[in-house]
Amino acid sequence: MVKGLYTAHTGMIQEQRRLDVLSNNLANADTNGYKKEGTTSQTFADELAIKIKDTSAYALPRKLGVMSMGVHIGETYTDYTQGNFKVTDNETDIALDGDGFFAIAYTDKQGNTSVKYTRDGAFTVNTQGYLVTKDGDYVLNMAGATNGDPAEGNRIRLDPNAHIVINEFGHIYQNDQRVGVLGFVDIEDYNYLQKFGENLYDLVEGGVRAPSEAKVVQGCIEGANVNIVSEMVNMITIARAYQAGQKIINAIDETLDKAVNNVGQV
Repeated sequence: MVKGLYTAHTGMIQEQRRLDVLSNNLANADTNGYKKEGTTSQTFADELAIKIKDTSAYALPRKLGVMSMGVHIGETYTDYTQGNFKVTDNETDIALDGDGFFAIAYTDKQGNTSVKYTRDGAFTVNTQGYLVTKDGDYVLNMAGATNGDPAEGNRIRLDPNAHIVINEFGHIYQNDQRVGVLGFVDIEDYNYLQKFGENLYDLVEGGVRAPSEAKVVQGCIEGANVNIVSEMVNMITIARAYQAGQKIINAIDETLDKAVNNVGQV
């Protein structure tokens, strides 16, 4: 076994994984409210063992073996930092300045409705007067967002022909009358958020909703938090690291070829 081959191979696999994640970030650079992802790397997990009847290091765990086989793919994480705001001056375009998510009543193809969360505030009012997303899913009010209840009574219904004013607390006014409260909440631990396609998030079991201190900004949309220049620089770095792994494998291959065909000749 040639250790260098395994080390270079695992390094190349890791760079491929990083490139996949980075490419997805670049593809979503223009997606409203998209949060970029990143990857971590680590060495292979150490195996520990207890030496029985070994009084020199009694009951102390020791590594089982000393050879490392290179890099191990760690976790993929999401960066939830806020993106830049794009001013649209559209009454139903809304952004959250601070931590928090809009609550959406999402209905799948089987007709099942559940609550999803998003930072994409590109909303519109449908023909029935309901505030909906670009995909037609209903935006929930504060009661529905707080309780995680997508029931019809927690949807926001407006007058399609009246002027809409939304203050920083999410209170919706039409004709100088408050007609609803926009639903948005924060999550205590973002590790309990799971991506659910597009720019929606699902709250997995164990996740806890919390009041959000974000301020509502009407007439704006939050863009993706992807820095294209930074991502392109990272892409070049990944390409160079991948090429280095290829060169190592080629060098070892040439060395083995000479060892077998030249050094081994009698």
